[in-house]
Amino acid sequence: MADNKKTVEATVEDKLRALYALQTIDSKTDEIHRQCGELPLEVQDKEDELVGRETRITKYKNEIAACEKEIAQYKNDIEVAKDNIKKYEQQQMQVRNNRQFDSITKEIEFQNLDIDFKTKKIREVQMNMVTKKNKLEEEQEKHAECQKELDRKKGELDSIIESTRKDEETLAKKRETLTGKVEERLLTAYERIRKGHKNGLAIVRVMREACGGCFNKIPPQRMIDVATHNRIIVCEYCGRILIDNDLADEVEPRPDAAPKEEKTEKE
Repeated sequence: MADNKKTVEATVEDKLRALYALQTIDSKTDEIHRQCGELPLEVQDKEDELVGRETRITKYKNEIAACEKEIAQYKNDIEVAKDNIKKYEQQQMQVRNNRQFDSITKEIEFQNLDIDFKTKKIREVQMNMVTKKNKLEEEQEKHAECQKELDRKKGELDSIIESTRKDEETLAKKRETLTGKVEERLLTAYERIRKGHKNGLAIVRVMREACGGCFNKIPPQRMIDVATHNRIIVCEYCGRILIDNDLADEVEPRPDAAPKEEKTEKE
């Protein structure tokens, strides 16, 4: 019976060691990602802004092209009207009565009115086109500034990524090895707990009889369960997996572990 109990305890300890080692690796990876700060989001925002500005630039260019086409059509209509006037004036020289003369005169007047109207429309469209060209120029300047800012932020992000690439690759390999040692059910639970907390901590040390994640006091009986490693214990407040300091120190010793032990011995 004793041997069987020892095997169970060793199995739970192995699981806790593996989980805490996995947490250590994930925390180091998270720290690497935090070095990037808000840069990934800022880069994404600038890329989205750039797409929006490119869309507006294309819109203004299309509208300017439409204005130019409209002006060209009006100018063509004016030339046609001028040709008609010349034709009517020649006909006017050949009329034989006042009624024909008056009829042609009205046609000439109509063509002149059409020329005036089209000339006015050309001025209106030209003014509209000037406004759109100014907006296009302004948008192009903002686009250039945005592109410059995006290139700068991308450069900073790429520099950070490149400087941490080797460390991240090393951690990724270690993580892959560790996940192979953790049973799937436990690994799934670990990942779920990790995603549920902003700091990404799924397994935490017991610190001064409190959960190292939410800092709530742990009942005495659960403290005993954590220390004996009979089963995996989770915090009843935050749901994180709990591990005692001695077992955690086997995986990653605390920087202040030795001084604290020396102080305890003196006392």
